[in-house]
Amino acid sequence: MEEYIKEAESLLMHTYSRYQIILDRGEGVYLYDTNGKKYLDFGAGIAVFALGYGNREYNDALKAQLDKLIHTSNYFYNVPSVKAASKFTKASGMDRVFFTNSGTEAIEGAIKLARKYYYKKHQRGDSQIIAMNRSFHGRSMGALSVTGQPSYREAFEPLIGGVVFADLNSIEDIKAKINDRTCAILLEPVQAEGGVYPAGEEYLKELKKLCEERDILLIFDEIQCGMGRCGSMFVWQEYGVKPDILTSAKALGCGVPVGAFGAVEKVCMAFEPGDHGTTYGGNPFTAAAVNAVFDQYEKLDLLNHVKEISSYLELRLDELAKSHKAIKERRGKGLLQGLEFEYPVKDIILKAMDNNLILFSAGSNVLRFVPPLVITREHVDEMIEILKKVIS
Repeated sequence: MEEYIKEAESLLMHTYSRYQIILDRGEGVYLYDTNGKKYLDFGAGIAVFALGYGNREYNDALKAQLDKLIHTSNYFYNVPSVKAASKFTKASGMDRVFFTNSGTEAIEGAIKLARKYYYKKHQRGDSQIIAMNRSFHGRSMGALSVTGQPSYREAFEPLIGGVVFADLNSIEDIKAKINDRTCAILLEPVQAEGGVYPAGEEYLKELKKLCEERDILLIFDEIQCGMGRCGSMFVWQEYGVKPDILTSAKALGCGVPVGAFGAVEKVCMAFEPGDHGTTYGGNPFTAAAVNAVFDQYEKLDLLNHVKEISSYLELRLDELAKSHKAIKERRGKGLLQGLEFEYPVKDIILKAMDNNLILFSAGSNVLRFVPPLVITREHVDEMIEILKKVIS
């Protein structure tokens, strides 16, 4: 194992502080390294592997598509992408969809669509987007421009202009930032990377009303919090606050690189041929993955399972928080939970890995819990017992 790590360090760009583990295979909600050590996975590849590892029907669907057709140009139609579009629009409430290679690209497309909608309405290119402080939307230049964390942005400025930031859950701050150039308001219904902060129901409803009054587009980034992770297929459905544009990725492909942005009809029609494109997005293979994911969500009744198991996870995390003074707060929604500590959590994560548990952080002081959606109460109990050992 050490020789592969050494070789990786000499060949790969140092854009990650990688853990000294080489993962080899997965089964259910467990991962195994090349030495055969078994880990309970409460990270799911950062909220990607919703179905867990080794779902047979998902794997078989991908194998069947591999033998049939992997890729064509988007100048042609393919059946898997049409089926995937039908399933995505039905699940999300959007009227049309554009499939991308990643969540970051979905954000890029959403920004472009919002700006084109504004341009067609006003015939000028001076639009403004309001994004949220603490938000995270990706690492491309456009996605960084709407990411409300200076530590991600500063080294790459100047970024694209026309972006201002407001505080999540403050409708007054939004009102103070709106002007005649505001084309869209962009937010995560549950901020994940920024510390696991949910948006409040009343705030979202007031925001929707404000957008309708001013003909401002409401964009929800549901890349991490969507696809059933918070109990409904998408968080907006929990509150009945429908966005004009919605982005998705991560669990949408359960490991196959695919993202999407969908929109309501009046917004979609702003795009014309040549305005946007992708080489790989929506190809037969990635679309087959999307179809298999939606099929498994239905077969496994995952939404109801998440509602049931997330209540138990919250209960056990609350108990843990009460028994440790260093834990300031639990917050989150569904199977996207965070524990905020008085101190950085890096050592807790390392100790947890030594004790066969994989966790991630959300900022320096927050443990993030984003397990596969198929976890059971027994897995929650196993995770809690390990945490009890490693929290000082």
